[in-house]
Amino acid sequence: MEPSPILLNIRKHIDLTTVEEDYFISLLKEKTVQRKEQLIKEGEACTYINFVQQGALRAFYVDHKDNENVIMFAIRDWWITDMHSFANEKPAMLNIDALEESIILQLHKKDLDQLFNKVPKFERFFRILMQNAYVREQLRIVANLSMPAADRYDNFLKKYPQFAQRVPLKQIASYLGITPEFLSLLRKRTSKRIS
Repeated sequence: MEPSPILLNIRKHIDLTTVEEDYFISLLKEKTVQRKEQLIKEGEACTYINFVQQGALRAFYVDHKDNENVIMFAIRDWWITDMHSFANEKPAMLNIDALEESIILQLHKKDLDQLFNKVPKFERFFRILMQNAYVREQLRIVANLSMPAADRYDNFLKKYPQFAQRVPLKQIASYLGITPEFLSLLRKRTSKRIS
């Protein structure tokens, strides 16, 4: 039988016995999230880290002008949470909602702590996961501060081609730190270059 997507994700970084895999799977809670349904709301406690089995989610914060600012997207085989809230047991700074109907696997914070004690290999797995996320965000911040919008959009398309058709233009623009109108202009320029 084909291993589950979450086990394939974990096997990229650590090797587990069948018993360890079974224990890990026993801690997970499957949840279906409807399009536009909020998984996490700013100000609430974030007690789960989420693995996307199917669908697409986004994490965003709402600024003082009520603008939604996209921090990250997550599609199949990606993890998403408000890490500040999850790790420090503080109120969530972010909102997370579904861009389309999604199926996620949730791991509760207390179960993750228990997992670290029973299967220490998972500390390595989550360290690698956090390192990769930190590097990705650092590169994104530097790009947003130093690159023209057209280059940021080109890089986004190269790095995440799967998002271009699945994520609304407004969400991509927010992620890139530009207006939807300017992104529409960039897309027209890009399509003219290609044709």
